[in-house]
Amino acid sequence: MPPDILPREPRVKYYVGDVPVYVVAERVQYYGNDGKLITESLKDYTRKNVLSEYASLDDFLRKWSQAKQKHAIIEELHEHGVLFDALAQEVGNDLDPFDLICHVAFGQPPLTRRERAEQVRKRNYFGKYGEQARAVLSALLDKYADEGIENIENMDVLKVQPLTRLGTPLEIIECFGSKEKYLKALRELEQQIYTAA
Repeated sequence: MPPDILPREPRVKYYVGDVPVYVVAERVQYYGNDGKLITESLKDYTRKNVLSEYASLDDFLRKWSQAKQKHAIIEELHEHGVLFDALAQEVGNDLDPFDLICHVAFGQPPLTRRERAEQVRKRNYFGKYGEQARAVLSALLDKYADEGIENIENMDVLKVQPLTRLGTPLEIIECFGSKEKYLKALRELEQQIYTAA
């Protein structure tokens, strides 16, 4: 088929603020403040947007580790032009947003969610908990490996498989002693996930 009549893939339109941004073959196009069309690689676009918020890897790591919910940082970066879905398609769908940012913006080698989960298991972090609490944390870690950090931060995760097999949300929380202790264990699990190998 001649190239001029090849079917074109539909371009996905994102909005950053009120500016439409298109991802076209690993490049983004948007109109600058001067009204001129700007085309740059998705990675360069991401790096520029991340560096406008975080001057260094240390700044990003500090903010990430201090955040009570990682989802808040992910949303903040999305509002500042980080197109996580498009970036994941280009770099790797099995990467956590944390690894996408560290890799693309700061040149760090990425780990997949599954690799991060395996590192937590190797550290024997669960040993300080009772049997049922260990099963809950293990299920949360599996959920993270499959779906990402955003899904385990929400209390609704206690209402879906495989956690429902371990008890009702109230029973699951009680195996930690209280809701505060469950949330503390969840924060510690997140710290373990993002601890370097």
